[in-house]
This record gives sequence, C-alpha cells and structure tokens, in this order.
Amino acid sequence: MRSSKLSLVVALLAAVAVFIVPQAGAQGGLTYTSSIQVQNLDNVAAPISIEFYDEATGALQTGAVIGATIPAGGSVTYLPIPNLSAGFKGSAVISSANRIAAITNLLGNGGAYGGAANGLSAGSTSVGMPLIMRNNSGFSTFFSVQNAGTADATVTIAYKRGTHGQDFTSPAFTIKPGASKSFDQATMNELGDKFIGSATITSDQPVVSAVSQLGTGGIKTMLMYDGFAGGSTTVRAPLVMSNNSGFFTSLSIQNVGTAATAVNVTYSPNTARGSSFQPVNETLNLQPGAGGNILQASGQWGNGLTDTSKRYIGSATITASQPVEVVVNQNKFSAASNLGTAYEGFNPASLTSTASAPLVMTRNGNYSTAIQCQNAGTAPTTITVTYSANTAPGGSGTPAADTATIQPGASATIFQAGNDPKWGARYIGGATITATGNVPIGCLVNELNTGGSGDSFLTYTAINY
Repeated sequence: MRSSKLSLVVALLAAVAVFIVPQAGAQGGLTYTSSIQVQNLDNVAAPISIEFYDEATGALQTGAVIGATIPAGGSVTYLPIPNLSAGFKGSAVISSANRIAAITNLLGNGGAYGGAANGLSAGSTSVGMPLIMRNNSGFSTFFSVQNAGTADATVTIAYKRGTHGQDFTSPAFTIKPGASKSFDQATMNELGDKFIGSATITSDQPVVSAVSQLGTGGIKTMLMYDGFAGGSTTVRAPLVMSNNSGFFTSLSIQNVGTAATAVNVTYSPNTARGSSFQPVNETLNLQPGAGGNILQASGQWGNGLTDTSKRYIGSATITASQPVEVVVNQNKFSAASNLGTAYEGFNPASLTSTASAPLVMTRNGNYSTAIQCQNAGTAPTTITVTYSANTAPGGSGTPAADTATIQPGASATIFQAGNDPKWGARYIGGATITATGNVPIGCLVNELNTGGSGDSFLTYTAINY
C-alpha cells in the first residue's frame, strides 16, 4: 500500500446543512456551501484524516479535523461538513495510508448555482488556467490557489489578454502550506472593463487551483475546472455534443507552447440515437500563449440549439504541434433554467486503464449521474463500472456492475438512472471503472438534477490510478 495525500481546493466552504450562511465578500454576491466525497481505492479499510485551513490566517483548524475509516472499495460523503464554524472559507487536505480519491461539490445560493472540482494528489510550480474572464456577457471567473508543498509558497499570477482586456501580473504573495487564497476577477480593474484571456500561476512550491466561471447576468450558471500542470500535444475530450435535448459544448483551447500551431479537432462517430449527422473535423490556428474557442452550436452544427437533424453525442481528440490546454464547457440554456458545467481535457500520458468516480447517484434528491468514458488507446476495449455499497439513508446492497465496449477514440455513456431495481429507491456511492487489455481511458461524471431549477448540473473528471 502507498500513502496518499490530496489537496482539495475548496473555493468557499461553509459548515451548514441545507441552509445558506451569510458570508461577507462572497464571490459574485452569492453564498456557498460545499460537500466532500472520498473514495477508498484499496481492498482493505482506509483510515483517513481531513484537515482544514482558514484562508484569512492560513492556520490549521485544529478543532475541525475529521478522522474516519472508509470500508474497502467504499466511499463517504460529508454534507454538511462537520466541525467547521459558520462562514468558514478555506481549503482541505485529505491524508491516508491507503490510495484514495476525492471531489468537492460547490453550491451557490442553495443550489441555484453548482460546480464540482477534483482533489489533486500533486501540485506544480506552474499552473495554467486557459479561460479567465471579467464582465464577459455577464460572466466573470474566480479561483482559489492552494499550497500543496511543505513550506511557505511565494506566488505570482500572470494574466494574459486573449480577445479583450489587458495583461497584468500580480505582486508576489505568500500562501502557507495547505492553505489557499482566492481571487475574484470581477473586482480586478487591472484587467480592463472586459477581459477574456488566460492566467498562469508561478510558485516556488507546488500549488493547485480550481476555477469557477460564474454567470450572474441573463444567464445564471457556474462552471468549474481544475488548473493545469502543463499542456500536451494530444488532448482527449470524452464528451462533446450539440442539439442533445438542448445541451451543447464548447472547447476553450490555449497554446502553451513557444511557437504558432494549428490545432486539429477530430470528432468520434456519432452515438446519438436516430441521428446520422457526423460533424466535419475542425482546425484552429493559435499563436504562442493565445487561446481560441470552438463552439458545437453554430455553423455546421445546425440552426439554433434545437436543430435535432444535427444532433451529436460523441468525443473529440485534439492534436497540435505545440502543447495545448483544453477546457470543455457543457451548457443548456432555457426559459426554465440555465445549466452549465466544465471539465478539463485529458493528457493521454496521465491516463490508465483504471479510474475512480468518488460520487455516483440515483434519485438522490432528484440527482442522478452518468459516466462518459473515451477509449484513448489503439485497440477496442470493454469497460466495467463496479459500484460500492449503497450509503444512502435506508439504502442497502451493492448494485450489479455495468459494461460497455468502446472502439479506439470513441466513447460510451453509462447512466446511473432508470427503473432497474438494482438501484433501489435511492443510491449514493462510488464507482471504479476498469478497461480490458490495459487500454487507457478518460472518463467524466455528470451530476444532473432532473427535477430541479437553477443550475443543478455539475461535472468532475474520474481520477485515473
């Protein structure tokens, strides 16, 4: 067994159950609550410890430390997060002698806004954030930076203009080990009245970050992604779509290399039922440090967001001669609600044939999940999704596993929903995804409240190990 320590950047944590705690200076004028889900990846019980660090002081909250044991292959959810004082804002570090994986869900204004982020096992002294905004049609970003090292971190942040705004580099600042600092671009006049671009964090200690894209204007939604520890010349995006019951995606791509490059986007075969549409592959030319966007909701994708003749569900492979970073936004805009999430494109070098999904659900307050996996190898593979025991109040048993066969470059979706009796009345647990033939896979998990209003849509990437 190996020891694990996960840095969990929690943009805003509040120790409440279903209530909202008033919080001065909260980003976007919202108040937030968080949950933490931890999965044991080993076949023996895993003792864990969760430490919390206050952002204002950088100090460990000694009275809030959580100690627990997770059964072999099991998972645990903390909602509310115990022992934290009302209005707490900061970060968490989860430690165990076992292999573990973790995510956090962030809800704004009682669930009117929602996003998810991964716990990260290692940081980097250079972290990229390909999409940063200020006053972009009602959207601004905010992000947190956490020190994943063992000594005080001296940190600077360089903002680079894309299509709007002005470059800006912050003065150096210090973050204590385990602690975090947050930055709200809506209040940063240094970026200009409107900013669309990127940012790079530089530190003398390894750091991690989580970015929230917050829309508080006509489109009210929040989309989260983790910062990147470097780009790659091939990137995998397990789920892209257009006209999928109103859902569509967009790719935000940044050239983090030193020379201009043509970025090629290749789409996998369409898996949408009843649709014969196959999108044409696309190309984007980017200068060093520059970013661009490819929207799966215009041009070849049809007229408007309800053109079912151009319905597409699939995956994408992005290639370039220079390293690139890719953020995928998923959206659905309607009169009833605005749904939005984001996830990070995968560097194939980081993929393995096994991945962890710390939180999967069926009918959990109308939330259910779906797992989308892309075959990043060169041979067909069959994935098996193995579920942990049901931890829902009153739930019992372990659901039977699901399987799907995926061709190279293609993807498949497995829903944790429907009338299959294996789910019972309600299911909360974790899942492990394995691929045959040692084929690398990249997977994400969508969490959707099918009966909710507001932004009841969250996404995180499954954690390869």
